[in-house]
Amino acid sequence: MSFRTYFDVEGRDRSDLAAQVGAQRRRVADRLKHVRHVVAVMSGKGGVGKSYLTAGLALAAAQRLAGGVGVVDADLRSPTVARLLDAQGSLAVGPDGAHPVTGAGGVRVVSTEFLLDEASPLRWKEPGHERFVWRGALEAGMLREFLSDVSWGTLDLLLIDLPPGADGVVDLVDLVPGLTGALAVTIPTEESGRSVRRALHAAAGAGIRLLGVVENFSGRRCDSCGAVGPLFPGDAGDGLAREFGVPLLGRIPFSGSVLACPDDVVEAVLARLP
Repeated sequence: MSFRTYFDVEGRDRSDLAAQVGAQRRRVADRLKHVRHVVAVMSGKGGVGKSYLTAGLALAAAQRLAGGVGVVDADLRSPTVARLLDAQGSLAVGPDGAHPVTGAGGVRVVSTEFLLDEASPLRWKEPGHERFVWRGALEAGMLREFLSDVSWGTLDLLLIDLPPGADGVVDLVDLVPGLTGALAVTIPTEESGRSVRRALHAAAGAGIRLLGVVENFSGRRCDSCGAVGPLFPGDAGDGLAREFGVPLLGRIPFSGSVLACPDDVVEAVLARLP
């Protein structure tokens, strides 16, 4: 079975949808033309600390990259990156578009956190029928606006914190044709490894460069003595790295201390950027 895209439909339609999509893609390319690297951070399931890692990596990278760092919180329903980076306020809109909110370390952040009232869920004004179909289109449209309508300026690195699952990273290829690559986050368990494996297969199938794997919650670090003890069983990080022929960029033990990404992990990730 084969499907036609917008650009395969002959003749004109009243909405001129193909032209609209083409214009949106050009806007995204124009907004990101001064962004050196765009990296997706993905996982197969929730609860692996992906957003925590994204925020910590952004903060550490901002200390190393003179050109600036930004984060798009693409987890539209459960945004957390803004709080982690202490980015507070609202998106300011000027003649050149919306402007990100600046958080800790000068990291520029865009998130639905700035658009929702406290504790309010994300609600769409979709038609009353086939709501699940409309929601997917509306969510993709909002992510597109985060990329095309936000004045990012010059950045060395833009991290996109994707929601759990495999679909987000594949959809991102259409939005950001110049995507630098994808970073996968797992915890050691076999269950997490199986979920992340699906996301990695989806990314590889879409032609996305796999930068590597980070194993989070790889033991628990004692805040008093610094010793690392067991937390979760398994070696999902090693297994995924071997299977997909990519480096295991680091293991991060759980710690109750302040937001941080270990230096060795930061350096390993940055070294994988072309």
